[in-house]
This record gives sequence, C-alpha cells and structure tokens, in this order.
Amino acid sequence: MRLSYALKGKRVWVAGHRGMVGAALTRRLAREDCEILGAGRDELDLRDQAAVKAWTRDRKPHAVFVAAAKVGGILANRDHPADFLYDNLMIEANVIHASHELGVEKLLFLGSSCIYPKHAAQPMRETDLLGGPLEPTNEPYAVAKIAGVKLAQAYRRQYGDDFISAMPTNLYGPGDNFDLVGSHVLPALIRKAHDAKLAQRDSIEVWGTGTPRREFLHVDDLADACVLLMQRLSADEHVNVGSGQELSIRALSELIARVVGFRGAIVFDPAKPDGAPRKRLETSKLDALGWSPAIGLERGIAQTYEWYCRNYDLVRL
Repeated sequence: MRLSYALKGKRVWVAGHRGMVGAALTRRLAREDCEILGAGRDELDLRDQAAVKAWTRDRKPHAVFVAAAKVGGILANRDHPADFLYDNLMIEANVIHASHELGVEKLLFLGSSCIYPKHAAQPMRETDLLGGPLEPTNEPYAVAKIAGVKLAQAYRRQYGDDFISAMPTNLYGPGDNFDLVGSHVLPALIRKAHDAKLAQRDSIEVWGTGTPRREFLHVDDLADACVLLMQRLSADEHVNVGSGQELSIRALSELIARVVGFRGAIVFDPAKPDGAPRKRLETSKLDALGWSPAIGLERGIAQTYEWYCRNYDLVRL
C-alpha cells in the first residue's frame, strides 16, 4: 500500500543517530527540511523504559526511525549471546512502545537479513521469515530483530499505528565498526588488509572457506531507501532492502585487497565458521517503488577505506 507522508516540518527522531546507520539517516534527512532529534548514550539509555518514555514525551517526535541496536560479527555474537538478545529486545520494545503511547505518527523499524532461515531459498523473500532454523552464529541477534518486526506489526494490527519495518542486507560505509573482535566481515577485511600493508606482511588470514556468498549495501543507499519507505509505504509486512548483487567472501577479500593496495596472499581458515552459505534478498517490493542503489560496491569500498584512513587513529583503538 502506498501513501504520502511528508517529512517536511516534522520532528524526526533517529534512535541510534551516532551509529553507522543512524548517522547515514541523519545525513539523508538533512535534505528533507525536518527537525532531526537524537540522543546519545550519555543522555538516554534506550534499555530504560521510563527514561525512553520521558524523553519521547518531552521531545514529541512526529516520526521515528529505530536504527539503534547492539551489533557485531560472528565472534561477538558467539561470545556475548545474552547481551545481543537482551539489549536489542529492550531497545526496540521501549522505543516502539513509547512511540505508540505518545502518538507518534509513523515509525520505521530496521531489522537485519539474518532474520531469515539459514537455508532459505535464494533470493530470500519477505514470506520466508520463520520458515526454518536460524544461523546459529547470530541466532540471539536474529531472534531479537524478529521480535522487533513482530512488535511493530502487532501495534499496527491491534491499534492501527502506522509502524513499518525494513530489512537491510549486509551494510558497510563510513562510521562502520573496524574492531577485529566485534566487526562484520567487510570492515574487518579492510582493517586486516590495511594493517598488513603497513606492516609489510606477506599474508592475511580470513575466517572460513571463502565460499559463502554475501550481498552488500552502502549505508547511504540504505538511508535513502528508508526515507522513501517512510514517505511512501504503509504495510503490515516488512520490506527487504538490498543491492541485488552478491559475491563470495573470497572475491570480496580480493576486491578489498586491491582497493587497499595489499599485494600479499589471502589465507582462508576452514576451521573457523562460515556462517550461512548464501544471503541475498529479493527486493521486488522496493523495486516497485522505483528505488535502486546508487553506489557500486568497489566505489563504496574505496569511499569507506578513505574514511577509515582519515579516522585511523580513532577506529583502530
């Protein structure tokens, strides 16, 4: 279902505005002539229900983007499952419930492609949700994100709230997490290749076999798609947001090495987990709205690497 929701002149809360996705949304919303609201962790703990309700009551946002989340790669998910489940459940429940109680006009909840079954048919459709077991390496995070989708859906069904959900594919871009313990594969590879180049090492190690295939989307493209969905979509079911292109982890590693300028060997460790074999999203719903990504993968990686180099003293800590 399409509609027209104007952001001009509205107070728009980007929950998680300092994160990679939230910062991209903030950049994109600057073109919409709206008042952008945000609260850092030092001001508001989104896990605190009373604090979230009070902050929302005081700021009175018209629209909300729920981009706040605890995120991390395979290693972080494996070692901290309780944190990933609890923190994400509390964040999304508090923001969505406060938005309902205080009359927010429209809300967009951001999930993740990891909500789909490990062995879902490719490309993954919105209807594949809950169609099979999840990938064990990120199950706690995925369960929390599924709960967020269902919570937004439940408030729509029970109360008529105009709450929608978007499901992005693997994201990357400026402001990403480059910590080797907690990061996702693309920023981790950028850091590994860069550090190896500086140290003049002859190889880098990559987890797994290199055969899994992944789809990647620049975070600025996601932000553009989210603004479009906020303006033009009102629907019960979540909407996939992807690039439509996928490549193997081996090919990604080689591409990043080329962009970074690392000329050594790439060594894969098959004793480490691969994760899901494929993760590509079917995006016909979003395609029907006339949206397509503007930033190709190689150009996006080059931009991200440039950002990483400019901020190296901060992100390498």
